[in-house]
Amino acid sequence: MRITHASRTDIGMKRDNNEDNFLEYPEQRLFAVFDGMGGHAAGEVASGIAVREMREFYELTGNDPEATWPFKDVRELTYDENRLVTSIKLVNARIMDTSEADPSKKNMGSTCVSAQFVEVEGKPKCVVAHAGDSRVYLFRGGKLSRITIDHSLVEEYLRQGKITEEEAKNFPQKNIILRALGQVRQLEVEVHQHEPQVGDVFMLCSDGLSGMVEDPAMQSILQKAPNLEAAAKKLLDTANANGGIDNSTVILVRYEGE
Repeated sequence: MRITHASRTDIGMKRDNNEDNFLEYPEQRLFAVFDGMGGHAAGEVASGIAVREMREFYELTGNDPEATWPFKDVRELTYDENRLVTSIKLVNARIMDTSEADPSKKNMGSTCVSAQFVEVEGKPKCVVAHAGDSRVYLFRGGKLSRITIDHSLVEEYLRQGKITEEEAKNFPQKNIILRALGQVRQLEVEVHQHEPQVGDVFMLCSDGLSGMVEDPAMQSILQKAPNLEAAAKKLLDTANANGGIDNSTVILVRYEGE
């Protein structure tokens, strides 16, 4: 399986530090974005723990298929889905342990959005798992579509029909997240699979990008950019040009075929 990728993160125009973090682990075809939260740079600590723990779990289980996992399999999930979900649950536990041991890091946490490219019975799959409002988009045939659902209050109100798409743009509690790492021990992780086609680009991003650049503008950037590196730079430059009120991070992964 051949994939190419590019990534970029930016502090933005208003923040003093970057609490976003990202993981590129091409040997495992694993990619993830973490948007940390918490006072006194605790969000930066949480997202840093996430990157380290997820990488170490994949390194361990990649080298030793018989390694014991810290959480039980979910019977309905495939091996690859369980592996990704378990890594996120492990990250969640580590963030909570650190938070509970250090009062200055109380209630720190992070969103998580992740994707791993695997082969199942000779067919390519992209396993996507997330908790929070960081997103994965699929750019296919020149069209951009979101393939994750935000775990946020505004998304829940939209789903229930309590507000319209237009009202959601100025929703006062836009930043309230209903699910994140480091908040509860029994974290519920959403996971699903996609079948990539040659040329597909999977875009993982924090809300510092998706909240500052509307989907049609992101689609236009991806259509016009000469390569993934240029697209990643243009996406974050545009977020900053639009105000850059938050840290922004993007990973672009293109499936090139077998």
